[in-house]
Amino acid sequence: MLGQETTSWAMVLTSHTLRTVALGAAVLGAVSGVLGSFAVLRRQSLIGDTVSHAALPGIALAFLLTGTRSHLLLLLGAAIAGLLSTMFVVLLLNTSKLKEDTALGIVLSVFFGTGLMLLTFVQRLPNANQAGLDRYLFGQAAALLYEDIWIMVWCGVVALVPLLAFWKEFKIITFDRQFAASIGLPVQRFDMLMTTLLVVAIVMGLQMVGVVLMSAMIVAPGAAARQWTNRLGRMVVLSALFGSVSGALGAFLSSLAPRLPAGPIIVLCATSFALLSLLFAPAHGVIWSWVRQWIARRRFAAETALVNLYELATQHGDWAHPHSIGAIRAMSPTAVGLRGSLRRLVAQGLVVATSDGKWALTKEGQAEAERIIRSLGQRESVQ
Repeated sequence: MLGQETTSWAMVLTSHTLRTVALGAAVLGAVSGVLGSFAVLRRQSLIGDTVSHAALPGIALAFLLTGTRSHLLLLLGAAIAGLLSTMFVVLLLNTSKLKEDTALGIVLSVFFGTGLMLLTFVQRLPNANQAGLDRYLFGQAAALLYEDIWIMVWCGVVALVPLLAFWKEFKIITFDRQFAASIGLPVQRFDMLMTTLLVVAIVMGLQMVGVVLMSAMIVAPGAAARQWTNRLGRMVVLSALFGSVSGALGAFLSSLAPRLPAGPIIVLCATSFALLSLLFAPAHGVIWSWVRQWIARRRFAAETALVNLYELATQHGDWAHPHSIGAIRAMSPTAVGLRGSLRRLVAQGLVVATSDGKWALTKEGQAEAERIIRSLGQRESVQ
């Protein structure tokens, strides 16, 4: 039994199909992650969803006009349809009072509905060549060939070279559009260039994950990377890493069970990275934010107890005079966890507990309380 299991694992790891799919998914994930970082930062994540869905009528029309299922021609049709969808969005924004999300939703619905109608029409044609055209809906990674990977690599080069060439310009426009316009940068042209690069990245992933799920490959790696850093360069690198690992891992996991589609598994892996980052990333993760808030509340409670004890000692005129916990609590009636705060102050050597259950400042506690009061006074003077 163990020998059979080892053999099956060896067959998976040495599978030509798995290597091909994993390599293509890694390339797709890296390119999508890099460009998706800018889409996330510019709050244009819905553009990826719109362009990916708008690619479907382009694929169907390319087949109807050429009569062939050439992957390159179909992707060209998808790219043209994607660019047209962005132009329609711009047209709606310039000629109406619609907001951007509304315009994107309208274009997405119209293009995707048209694509489904054309796909239904194509499937009814008495021509066997249209078989399998619907794989672009949800992707068919297992059909990926090395020739397709080369197409993806060249598409990735076409998408990333302009980004690297105009890195500074894209960086300025992403974070401060008004400043970019004030220094003479053609903001609208760079917006169109970025949208075109996103179209290229989306089109190259249609065969892998399909028009329905491709938007997740644009958004998820960038959203995951954003939780780990506040620097654009690091975010782009992390996003590319998350995307490529998601692609390779999803391809591997899909090979472990029969008829398990690679595209949805790849998207699930990317989404898992985003979810884990949202929860546990040190920079912006929810869990770490709760931990930091909890630590801050404990520190504030301890500092409040120390200052209250200092004020009682000042009123009494004797630093070593102990005070009951009731007297300390009377200084801040709404304070929570006072006894625990005092125990932490004792552990730090700032407070001592007397045998009769009272509390007194040490010399170190006196100095620390004075430092806290000075710090509060400086803050108030600044404000």
